Amino acid sequence: MKKHMNIPIFIPHEGCPNDCIFCNQRKISGSVHTPSESEMDAIIRKHLESPALEREIAFFGGSFTGLPVSEQEKYLQIAEKYVQQGRVKGIRLSTRPDYISSDILKLLGKYSVTTIELGIQSLNEEVLFNSKRFYSPETAIQACKLIQLHGFSLGVQMMIGLPGDSLEKSLMTAKKLIALGPNMVRVYPTLVIRETELESAYKSGRYKPMSLEEAVFWCSQIIPLFDDANISVLRVGLQHTDDLQKGVEVVAGPQHPAFGELVYSEIWYSRIVKEIDKGPEKPGKHMTIHVSASEVSKVIGQHQKNLKQLKNKYGFTSIKVLGDQDTLNQLILEFYE
Repeated sequence: MKKHMNIPIFIPHEGCPNDCIFCNQRKISGSVHTPSESEMDAIIRKHLESPALEREIAFFGGSFTGLPVSEQEKYLQIAEKYVQQGRVKGIRLSTRPDYISSDILKLLGKYSVTTIELGIQSLNEEVLFNSKRFYSPETAIQACKLIQLHGFSLGVQMMIGLPGDSLEKSLMTAKKLIALGPNMVRVYPTLVIRETELESAYKSGRYKPMSLEEAVFWCSQIIPLFDDANISVLRVGLQHTDDLQKGVEVVAGPQHPAFGELVYSEIWYSRIVKEIDKGPEKPGKHMTIHVSASEVSKVIGQHQKNLKQLKNKYGFTSIKVLGDQDTLNQLILEFYE
C-alpha cells in the first residue's frame, strides 16, 4: 500500500471573515504570508523530490472557498497542472462551513479536488458563539451534506476545550459528526496561542485552559467513537511548528509533542482494564499482553505508565507486552500464577 503525502500550501487567514477567538494561523502554521505562484511551484517541486508516494496538494490554514473566485482558480490551476502531469493524485482544501454552497462546489468540481475539510470545531451553539465562529450548528451540518451530495470526500475538524465546552458537549459533537458519515476527522485540544483573543481571556481569568490530563482523557473518550464508526482519525492534537514545539507561541493549554501517543496509550489502558475486569476474579500474578507490533509502545505508555498503573491496580508482579505481526488491532491477555 502506498503511503499518502500531503503537499501543504498554507494560506494563513486568507478568506477568513474574522479572527476566531482561538486562532492565529500565522503562529500555528509557521507561515506569515500567502505564497506567490512561483513560491507555490517551488514548494510543490521540493516535495516531489521525495521518494515515490501517493501525493495530494493541500491548501491549509485559511478558508479557501472564502477567497475571491479569481484567487481560488489561480491556485487551483497551478495545482491542476501537476495533477494533469500525473505527478500528484489530486487536490484537497480546508474551509469554513459557512463558505460552502452549490456554486462553490460546482467550481471546485471543475478541478481535481478530492477532499474538502471543514473546520467545524463544535456543534454546540454556545461554544460556537463564545469562539466567534458566527455560524450555527445547522449551517455546519448542511455544509457536510452538500459536500457529500456533490461527490467530494468529507473531512471534519473538531476542537475540545473551547470556551463554554464540556466533555458532554464534545461527545455530543462527535456523535453528531459520526451520524453525518465523514470520511475522516481531526481532533484538536484548544491551545492558547500568542496574539489571540483567547490569550487575553486567559490572562484576565475569563478562560481556563484544559490540563494535559483532561485533554488526554476527553480524547480517549472521543476517538474510540470515530474508530468504532470506521472513520479515519487523521490527527489527534495540533501539528507543531518549531516555535510551537519549543513553547514559544503557546501561552497555555495541553501542549505535548506526543499528544496523540498519550491519547492512544490511555485508550489501550482502558481496553486492557475492561478486558481484565470481565475475566476471572483473580487473573494471576503475571500477565502477557499480545498486540500488534506497531502498538507496543502505546500499550506500555510513556515511562511505562500503563504497566505501573496495571501493577498497582491488580497486583501483578510482572507484565510483558509482545508485539505480534498478525494480531492487528486485537488484544489478547494471558495470565500466569
